[in-house]
Amino acid sequence: MQLIVITGLSGAGKGLAARHFEDFGYFCVDNLPPLLISQFAELLERGKIGKAALVVDVRGGEFFPELLSALDQISESSVELRVLFLDCDDEALVTRFKETRRKHPLSGDESLGLAQAIEREREVLVPLRERADKVINTSRVTPRELRDELKRTFVEADDAPGMLIQVESFGFKHGPHASADLVFDVRFLPNPNYDREIGHLDGFCQPVMDYVLKRDVTSEFLRRWEHFLEFVIPQFEAEGKAYLTIAVGCTGGRHRSVCLTNWLAAKLSEKGFHASATHRDLVRTPSENLAPKSAASASQAPQQTFEGAGNWQNGAVSQEAAGDAI
Repeated sequence: MQLIVITGLSGAGKGLAARHFEDFGYFCVDNLPPLLISQFAELLERGKIGKAALVVDVRGGEFFPELLSALDQISESSVELRVLFLDCDDEALVTRFKETRRKHPLSGDESLGLAQAIEREREVLVPLRERADKVINTSRVTPRELRDELKRTFVEADDAPGMLIQVESFGFKHGPHASADLVFDVRFLPNPNYDREIGHLDGFCQPVMDYVLKRDVTSEFLRRWEHFLEFVIPQFEAEGKAYLTIAVGCTGGRHRSVCLTNWLAAKLSEKGFHASATHRDLVRTPSENLAPKSAASASQAPQQTFEGAGNWQNGAVSQEAAGDAI
């Protein structure tokens, strides 16, 4: 018995997410009043519905403040409750509302402008965002990417024991990572972009991997990084967290962050965790596929998944292991 409550900012893609869940076999209801959520959960408990996804947001009007108490009530039942919060940058939201020519749900009653309505909604949703099990920022996410993320998080993860860890690379010049639990800035590492021989390649290619990983400063960072996460990850698990997002950022999101994201996902998998590596800003071009054969053979699809389940164990990080893990 599983219930996923989809909530978040107006225009962030909650309706699209619900359609994806419907494709996954969930019974979906849009804009259910919070007062009825507990009654709906009873249907799940009685076995009438196996798994469902509900869209609940500020369109609930005066009933919306009841949502948190309804969630607390369901948490005490036998229903497996998960809360998905869809976030989005203001600029993207404004663009979406202008393209659809739809009014913001909060802009009518108090004659608020669009920017003011978005700001007001953010304030109202703060407690709910903090309550969420998973936060996804959809500002630069395509419908296909959202579907894949939902499938990894809510469908495929059901078969995996323990906490699901997503490690994602990104480039700071494309904007900060808005939904990560932990963010690591690796721009202090040597940048392959300025090397004429390999600057056009990405972090999946062996020459770039060697350039980044086989440096003394990188080896020392990986050693300290591993020990830090060795302490932190079990603390998140002890708190009952189901999903952990670790973001690794460099300047453009093509070289250093990609190498280290792949390394960390592989290392976590080696330690027995269910981890996946994704790359927010990596877009491979045809020219990259024309790289020297040795580099091309080392590069794979822009997204890889490393899976496992178990407990963290101590282990040293060597340069050879860093290369072999990817």
